[in-house]
Amino acid sequence: MTLELNNWAAALVAGAGALLAIFLIPAIFNEYEVLQMMIYVILAILALSLAFIWGIGGILSFGHAVFFGLGAYSYAIAAINFGETTSAFLVAIIVPSLFAAVLGYFMFYGRISDVYLGAITLTVSLVFFKVANSTSGPSYRIGKAPLGGFNGIPSVPRLTVPGFPEWELGTIELFSLSVVLLALTYVGLRFLISSDFGRIVLSVKENERRSELLGYDVRRYKLLTFIIGAAIAGIAGCLYANWGNYTDPSVFALSQSVQVIIWVVVGGVGTLIGPIVGCFLLQWLTTWLTTIDTINKDVILGGILTIVVLLLPQGLVPTIRNLAWTVANRATRHEEKAV
Repeated sequence: MTLELNNWAAALVAGAGALLAIFLIPAIFNEYEVLQMMIYVILAILALSLAFIWGIGGILSFGHAVFFGLGAYSYAIAAINFGETTSAFLVAIIVPSLFAAVLGYFMFYGRISDVYLGAITLTVSLVFFKVANSTSGPSYRIGKAPLGGFNGIPSVPRLTVPGFPEWELGTIELFSLSVVLLALTYVGLRFLISSDFGRIVLSVKENERRSELLGYDVRRYKLLTFIIGAAIAGIAGCLYANWGNYTDPSVFALSQSVQVIIWVVVGGVGTLIGPIVGCFLLQWLTTWLTTIDTINKDVILGGILTIVVLLLPQGLVPTIRNLAWTVANRATRHEEKAV
């Protein structure tokens, strides 16, 4: 009962935060600044997808960007060919999910160990990056959509209101949609984790052999976890293609996968709010560092990751939470002694 109440409380807080962001940010900042903030929200959804796969399911994917990229490319190609974006949005979720189902089936039912699983996902991401870069020229197209090679796919149609194909979402509307999807993803994952399915996934992460002895098909639960994470990453990829009206092979890049891992580690593996906080903080820092030519942002990010792993192995959010609990308990004991 307490867990359910906590979930509903988190849902109320997330909903209130989303409403504040939707109404206050466009009122305070201009459209260009809102557009820059939108990418933080989109990438936070991507961070949540890996937080669920890795932090909850115990599956570390070194090539998680492949699902992000598939979502972006699938949406762009479908939107250009279909002439409407509602179906394209669904395609951006379905294609990464199907690919995750096929890839995950061979990895999990093939009893691939964690080390080789990480190597396979990394390799798959690099393959997609190379293939996407090799599709320049007029002959490389899917229907009406030219793939563009390293130049990417320009002029990607923005999402429209379902049933009203002429009503294209503007920057403020797209920002609002991104915030709502981030809040829904966070709340949805919290309820999923506290469900019977989520508890089994956690038990598989903690002790796979014991879960098998209890009669659970750990391969199936791992596969479903992998698919759910890929679907969420596909949503983030779709929004990313909308954000810039453009997508290119960099969405498959190794650096993108590494960034997501850093967000989750810094924020706190095993939490949902931690990766969101880590994404916001590190994306802000990365944006700021790009304005300073004398400092290499990759060196700074690598240093932050090293410091966090060595000094704050649980991540920022769990460390701050534990510190707050310690201070509160000490204050309570002090009051009891005074009485």
